[in-house]
Amino acid sequence: MTIERKLPKPKKCRVATCRASFVPSRMGQAVCSPACAAIDAPRHMEKARKAIAQRDRREIQVRKDKLKSRADHLREAQAAVNEYVRLRDAHLPCISCDSMPNDNDLMTGSRWDAGHYRSVGACPELRLEPLNIHRQCVKCNRDLSGNAVEYRIRLVQRIGAETVAWLEGPHEPCKYTVEEIKTIKAEYRAKTRELKRAAA
Repeated sequence: MTIERKLPKPKKCRVATCRASFVPSRMGQAVCSPACAAIDAPRHMEKARKAIAQRDRREIQVRKDKLKSRADHLREAQAAVNEYVRLRDAHLPCISCDSMPNDNDLMTGSRWDAGHYRSVGACPELRLEPLNIHRQCVKCNRDLSGNAVEYRIRLVQRIGAETVAWLEGPHEPCKYTVEEIKTIKAEYRAKTRELKRAAA
């Protein structure tokens, strides 16, 4: 039993100056000859260039990611959580001194840190816990070493004595894997994008 192969249907050459009828010799062929292919090629150059550039960027990112240490990933996750906290608390005063931003500060964000109530050195288990981090002016966070007494007074008002007691209590040592750190970073970047969309 022989199976009849369907012959391809003739089509017109895509090149506007040619438009000759031809029978394609391969799937997706849109031009009739190599000469017309040379004329048609520039039409796809920009698309191909963008695709190649995108692929190269992805490959570079993968290579960079492989070179990063666990500490690098942890720093990036901390930066993502801190950015979220500063945005979350954008309408609130400094957690330690009640100072409010002026118009210039709102534009630059230069006077504001994400200050930890329990420091990363004292309690590394809470370094990425948003309840332990609040927007704080640079003076309180850096010059006054966190201004802890005033921080605690306002923290109790903001999140409640029970939650502050939990922060001050003992915590299990926490050794995040690189994958867990990446997940935390992605989660807080997404939360930051949501807050920015809501504020727009």
